[in-house]
Amino acid sequence: MKFIVKLLLNGIVVVPLLMWFSEATLLQAVITALVLSIIAYLVGDQWILKVSNNTVATAADAVLSFAVLWMAARWMNWDLSFMEMIIISLVLGVVEVFFHRFLGTVDDRTAAKQ
Repeated sequence: MKFIVKLLLNGIVVVPLLMWFSEATLLQAVITALVLSIIAYLVGDQWILKVSNNTVATAADAVLSFAVLWMAARWMNWDLSFMEMIIISLVLGVVEVFFHRFLGTVDDRTAAKQ
């Protein structure tokens, strides 16, 4: 469930912004959002968030999203500028703050039921 929420949130942000800022096709934007979501969920939410806090995990997700966007732009020959990648990463960072809070409330509810 948590991964599906992250996938939807990242898709809502990444897909339209990539298509607006670059010449990415819908399929390319969706694949990039999917790859980013998988990596960010495994690294940021399952590892970094569990051993640190929301601020550190959010910063890590933003840096990770920039790196994934940069690699995708180079690999797919998109004309995606440094500033456009920063904007997408910052918007994702804001979304991640709320997602990490959601993860915390879900985990708190689960612990309270046990």
